Amino acid sequence: MDGHNSSSTFTSVGDLAQLVSPTNKKIFVRLTPGSHIHTHRGVVSHDQLIGIPWGSEVYSHTGSSYVLLKPTLHDLLIETKRNTQILYPKDIGYILLKLGIGEGQTILEAGTGSGALTTAFAWYVGKSGRVISYDLRADIQNLARKNLQQLGLEERVTLKTKDIGEGFDENEADALFLDLPNPFEYIEQVAKALKPGGNFGAILPTTNQVQKLLSALSHHHFGFLEVCEILIRYYRPFADKLRPTDRMVAHTGYLVFARPTLAGLFSTSLPANAAEPEELTSDE
Repeated sequence: MDGHNSSSTFTSVGDLAQLVSPTNKKIFVRLTPGSHIHTHRGVVSHDQLIGIPWGSEVYSHTGSSYVLLKPTLHDLLIETKRNTQILYPKDIGYILLKLGIGEGQTILEAGTGSGALTTAFAWYVGKSGRVISYDLRADIQNLARKNLQQLGLEERVTLKTKDIGEGFDENEADALFLDLPNPFEYIEQVAKALKPGGNFGAILPTTNQVQKLLSALSHHHFGFLEVCEILIRYYRPFADKLRPTDRMVAHTGYLVFARPTLAGLFSTSLPANAAEPEELTSDE
């Protein structure tokens, strides 16, 4: 990410790093010679963090300890500054897999919000890929832009302030995701923007919205429909008393996925996850 060697064992100038305290408080910094990190537990110099192995224990001037780690995408998304509700990493991970996001792809989204999903898309399309994100409000996109800049991902993303009811400017996109309250109103525009057989996804909070979206997708010959929700339950990681935590991250939204096809009624009647595994036969 951002041009530095992400596989290096040692930190280097320009790396994005995190300091983690014994109480799991995290501080994110871009390593810059001569700079300092001021915390309530003391001052840490960037110079002492550059050129040492990831995972090292480092100390502030008062002797307080931190562990120096390379942040994961999950870490960064959890700490994303927000002015709207962001998608949870548990949902984003499945979205990335279902949409087949990868190096060099062109991805469209509408409903930029604070840019959490935008960030994940930009992370996975790589330097040769492109993410185009639409929103009606420029003020909301300004926060997303700042979040992308802090991670060095802004060059992979184009932010557009436009009503997608007028259509997307692009076509032949590899994947498209809508985080809008009324995605069912834009499926015609989605179909024109996607490659045939491309990947579409959306997230919605209520079942009646999902029903409207499924009807619109079928009307526009999208097939391989899937509706799901992702639940995650954490456990207390103590070998002698392993048990679930008191709370779990349950329903956050319904995820809907589909693919535009040229197969007519056959594809629109075929859910993605309903078929039995097909038995394979051999001529031998």
